[in-house]
Amino acid sequence: MHRKILKIDLETKKYDISEDSDLYTQWMGGTGAGIKLLNRECPKDIDPLDPQNPIIFNTGPLNGYFPVITKTVAMFKSPLTGNLGESHGGGRFFQGMNSAGFSSVIITGKAKKPCYICIYNNKVDIKEAGSIWGQSAPATERILREAEGGKGKLSIARIGPAGERLSRFACVTIDGSRHFGRLGIGAVFGSKNLKGLVIGGTTSLPVVNKKEYNKFYSEIYTEIKESTLMKKYHDYGTSVNVIPLSKIGGLPTRNFSQGYFEGSSQISGEKFASDYLIQHTACTHCPVGCIHIGKLREKFSEPCHYKTVKVSYDHELIYALGSNLSISYAPDILKLLDYIEKQGWDAISMGVTMAWATDAFLHGIITLKQTDLPLAFGDTSTYMEMMNRIATGYSEFYRDLEAGADYCGRKYGGLDLAICFGKNEAPGYMTGENTYLGFSVGIRHSHLDNASYSLDQKLLTTQMEEAKQVETLLLEERWRFILNSLVICLFAREIYKKDRVVKLLNLQGHSWDENSLDDLSKRIHMEKMAFKMANGFDPFSIDLPGKLYRVKSAGNYPAEESFKRKNKLYWEMAGVAGQK
Repeated sequence: MHRKILKIDLETKKYDISEDSDLYTQWMGGTGAGIKLLNRECPKDIDPLDPQNPIIFNTGPLNGYFPVITKTVAMFKSPLTGNLGESHGGGRFFQGMNSAGFSSVIITGKAKKPCYICIYNNKVDIKEAGSIWGQSAPATERILREAEGGKGKLSIARIGPAGERLSRFACVTIDGSRHFGRLGIGAVFGSKNLKGLVIGGTTSLPVVNKKEYNKFYSEIYTEIKESTLMKKYHDYGTSVNVIPLSKIGGLPTRNFSQGYFEGSSQISGEKFASDYLIQHTACTHCPVGCIHIGKLREKFSEPCHYKTVKVSYDHELIYALGSNLSISYAPDILKLLDYIEKQGWDAISMGVTMAWATDAFLHGIITLKQTDLPLAFGDTSTYMEMMNRIATGYSEFYRDLEAGADYCGRKYGGLDLAICFGKNEAPGYMTGENTYLGFSVGIRHSHLDNASYSLDQKLLTTQMEEAKQVETLLLEERWRFILNSLVICLFAREIYKKDRVVKLLNLQGHSWDENSLDDLSKRIHMEKMAFKMANGFDPFSIDLPGKLYRVKSAGNYPAEESFKRKNKLYWEMAGVAGQK
């Protein structure tokens, strides 16, 4: 594993390369080393859009060595929540960092003019990007790849116009169709006048024991290839969850008004696969191919001139732009997603924010005075017009929508209809009280922070004491801190169990055992909570959006009393209680 840190200051156009063996020895990499660096580099009480808010990219010690260890962690202070921003991206980005020879890349400062960074081996060039400022995220990738293509296999991360406008939920798009999504990292790019980052090189990874390495690699590769779980991800992807969730009442519909969507069969993974799927792709060093690309055929002129656009889809995107907006025609979902992809928004946040606006309009909380057009669930043309008005800054209301549902709920009313957790728009599950607890206590307020949604589905057929439920959630979440420090794709979490992780780390010359991994997971948890609480997060006052107490989930109606009791118990078990 490389142990080099590259730090770039866009204001001075200077960069520095250093080594910090202790950092990676003690905090592994990925999320662990990332949160230590964020606490070290991010000034206290800084505005998220201040030039000195660092963007930190981190790989892990097994990236590039074994299959499906394909992610890169981005750490920053979030413009959406005001505290910890953490995003995991796929594509080729980890390979680009490995090839350039860096475990961490830190970007601070603001360029005087729009720019992009090109990192190749130990050389950093900061180049003008005024001519591509305003270009869509897909167009920017094509332009930068052509400009830098002579350097071999590169990874390209970039923002669209949403990031340039400092949209609080702008994302960063990686390579073809992967993202550093959620929590507004695209706005942090934009605040630095940073349009994109191109990274690659010729550095190779050392293998300590080739014979043992080949043995483990073959074993893991075979297990992945023969795994029924991985086959599911290859065949249909996460969108295979749409129909099962709807059947149990766990698929958010019309801004979480119910858990059953009558049009689920028309937007299911099976429907997309049979009628619209044209391509499977994969992140570098992944044999699964879980990325599903659909075709969107649109007329661009009369009488019969059409273009075909490729659009990536998955469960979260289908929920956010489908069931939660009551849209049951798959091409309409692809159409909305294509617009979002060009702008560079986080699709979940955009879908949930438009769902809030529709719900608030139907409840009379906002009116035509704000919207200037009637809002209705299921109306694709209206949602397209809404996004066009947001993108063009049509009015104060539409500019405010780009700040997210929580912000708008506080400003215009209807906060109890803004389905957010820690100000982050909700993922696509309403399977029960533990699901909402998991989103609330999770460091990123994401369904990937823990397996709470899975726990609630188990509780539909089995019983478990309340304390055991909370403990199960906490311990599983902490193990994910280790997986995220290795930067393993969480789809492979059943492949990379604790004993195997220890073997692989030690094979590569690292000194970890199960006890030290457990200790690291607790330290990471406390380090993250220290950052969050120092930036305004109060774990002891967590509550749900009021609407969720009134709507039946798959499990039942969440109860305010038991939710708050579980929240208190979680923090006591985590060792955070008393730090307020």
